[in-house]
Amino acid sequence: MAADRNPDDPVARAAGVRCKALTPVGGTPMVFRVLEALEQSSEVGPRLLCGPPRAILDSEETLRAGVDAGDYSWIESEDSPSASVAAALGIVENEQPVLLTTSDHALLNDRTVDYFCRKARESGYDLLVALAPHHLITKAFPSVRRTVLRFSDQACCSCNLFAFMTPASHSVAGFWTKVESQRKKPWRVMSILGWWFVLRYLLGRLSLEQALSRVSRILGIKVGAVIMPFPEAALDVDTENDLKFVRQLLETKNPSGSRTA
Repeated sequence: MAADRNPDDPVARAAGVRCKALTPVGGTPMVFRVLEALEQSSEVGPRLLCGPPRAILDSEETLRAGVDAGDYSWIESEDSPSASVAAALGIVENEQPVLLTTSDHALLNDRTVDYFCRKARESGYDLLVALAPHHLITKAFPSVRRTVLRFSDQACCSCNLFAFMTPASHSVAGFWTKVESQRKKPWRVMSILGWWFVLRYLLGRLSLEQALSRVSRILGIKVGAVIMPFPEAALDVDTENDLKFVRQLLETKNPSGSRTA
């Protein structure tokens, strides 16, 4: 996923680039960092970029060269993330498991990708999401602020890694589109999930397993989570502060400025 949610993305604006995916981190645009991590993974085959828009693709010589050489494929992004996911899944063979991630996953590496994909294959679930324990993130990066999912048994953060393991999992894109269309009407979103479900979560009485079980029933598929042991897996670049942090982190680890994963 390499398209902006809106035409005035704050990260792209701060970096002075036309698309957030092209924001340099450690001297390399984020989208190339992600593509390299996927290429180095032993679990990933063909790579497909959804976005950036064709006008940007055509003006970025290195990005376009990769498409022309067949290193990875490209399709135009749609009007929303859910529609873009549906478009991407629509051109993949139904029996082929699909790993979904985002171009702002600047610290992604092959170790993280391989771990998630192996656990997903072993799980027997239709759809897997990657979650990192919040306590690991705060221990490793005390100053970082992440959106926290607080369940009764644990607190987790999303890692922007999703595995669509079966043809049945592709139906999630349609459900996501439905929820996304109601994002400005939260009461309707809550009615889709169930008011009692939402209330139990808000009261801190819903475990992760119970939440996944509920979502599985709503979607009609088996949804599971892979708990990631790597705190950096939860660090994406949503804000200008995120960008400053990952740049500083890489500079601290690699002061010479050479390429790192």
